[in-house]
Amino acid sequence: MTVWATAALQFDFPDSRLRTPLSILYVVVLGAVLWITKTGVGRLVVCVLGFLLVLGGWLTLKPSNTREWQADVAQTPWAEIDGRRVTIHNMRDCTYRAEFDYTCQWKTRTLDLDKIDGADLFITYWGSPWIAHPIVSFTVTGEDPIAMSVETRKEVGETYSAVRGFFRYYELIYIISNERDVVRLRTNYRTGEDVYLFHTRTPPQLAQAVFLDYLHHADELRSKPEWYNALTDNCTTNVAGHFRDVEPRGAKLLPSWDWREMLNGKADEMLYENGDLATDGLSFAELKRRAHINAAAKLANDDPDFSQRVRAGRPGFGK
Repeated sequence: MTVWATAALQFDFPDSRLRTPLSILYVVVLGAVLWITKTGVGRLVVCVLGFLLVLGGWLTLKPSNTREWQADVAQTPWAEIDGRRVTIHNMRDCTYRAEFDYTCQWKTRTLDLDKIDGADLFITYWGSPWIAHPIVSFTVTGEDPIAMSVETRKEVGETYSAVRGFFRYYELIYIISNERDVVRLRTNYRTGEDVYLFHTRTPPQLAQAVFLDYLHHADELRSKPEWYNALTDNCTTNVAGHFRDVEPRGAKLLPSWDWREMLNGKADEMLYENGDLATDGLSFAELKRRAHINAAAKLANDDPDFSQRVRAGRPGFGK
């Protein structure tokens, strides 16, 4: 509790100039009180009270959509839904020269919901095999897929920190984009990232329902922002939540809960065991080996057929 309270002051206190002094003061004062407190019960009470004091202030922190955002998260997507006709506004389309050198456009796309015929899953690793970033991409008959990436919304000068992700440091954002943006960024411009592509067995009706659920949450975030939380409100919990929200009955895409949702680098293994990935009869190890797309993505690069080229010849996608 003391470690968490100290970190919360260091990362989240509203006045950044006071964060380090306050976190040091908290430790010093708490340590002094513990030193003069004679009993174990008394020391526990001191720790709990200090924790509750910081927690109470921490819970009053409110997320916002009006900050000095980095250019790649400057806009939030939203949608107009008219029957089966869907118009998505602020779809991101960034052209990259390097990871941090890019130009972003924010486009509008209209589609027929009935043309969404499935969902594919990209999983990105950047270090530990236990932690990854999933991107769900909805396939559209005769058109480019639409990728949905749940991410931290970073302000100018901020970088991603796994530790800070457990606090109220980043807002949550839904990036709706094409694969040449969100996937190619990870395969072609960032270093040390490995991306794998799997075709899921999501039927069209379920894919359409999940797609709409994504859009509804994106609309909600536009008017009611949320904090990102690496444990409770992150890229994987949101993906799992959308599938469970629209399919409480019938064929389930996910088990009720699995520890691999938290250590999401193993989520592909979980889906494989649950029968939710198209495997062409391959073992999981062979399927994953053939799902690695970095080399194909580098060859495709800025080709308009990027999405088709990274799928070509992979298990589950046909010939």
